[in-house]
Amino acid sequence: EMSCICLGPKRAGKTHLLKALQEPDSIDETSYSMPTIGTGIYRIHFPTKSPNSDKPRPPPVDGAGANIPHGGKNLPKSIQILEIGGSMAPLWRQYFEDVKKLIYVVDTSNLCQISAAGVLFYSILTEPRLQKVKILLVLGKMDYSYRQMRNEALLMLQMSKLQKQIRQQVTIVEASAVTKVGLDTIYDWLQRP
Repeated sequence: EMSCICLGPKRAGKTHLLKALQEPDSIDETSYSMPTIGTGIYRIHFPTKSPNSDKPRPPPVDGAGANIPHGGKNLPKSIQILEIGGSMAPLWRQYFEDVKKLIYVVDTSNLCQISAAGVLFYSILTEPRLQKVKILLVLGKMDYSYRQMRNEALLMLQMSKLQKQIRQQVTIVEASAVTKVGLDTIYDWLQRP
């Protein structure tokens, strides 16, 4: 049951990010991911401790958690994410059935890629089958880019204009697979119903 998919242009950093979420210590400055040809499946286990408290979360009850509001209990222990290679963008729509959550990764250090990324993102947001989907826009590779790149990226993606036009709830997070910035926010977003 693939209710979460991860999309983004080629070399945006999808694989790196998913590997970091799966195994945070597996990614550092020297890590290299081959471009994904086709698709990849990642099972991501949520950290059992919330990062800003010393109390471990109560263990989730199996089977429950699907339709319980976000109250910290009965949350899923893990999620399976389908990554679809950027080179497969023309075929992405084949994977849109039954998607509940969509992660869209953009490489903020690569301004040339951002406007193309925006066009692709827009085509996703206007897709009829994705009107009720929760969307996480990941401004990736923040370790390589300057702070002002974030604003630059959002401008180039025309985010403020888009958010007025679209029905979906878009959460924006800055992340780096290398420095681990943003990973907690992503775990939290993934775990919420």
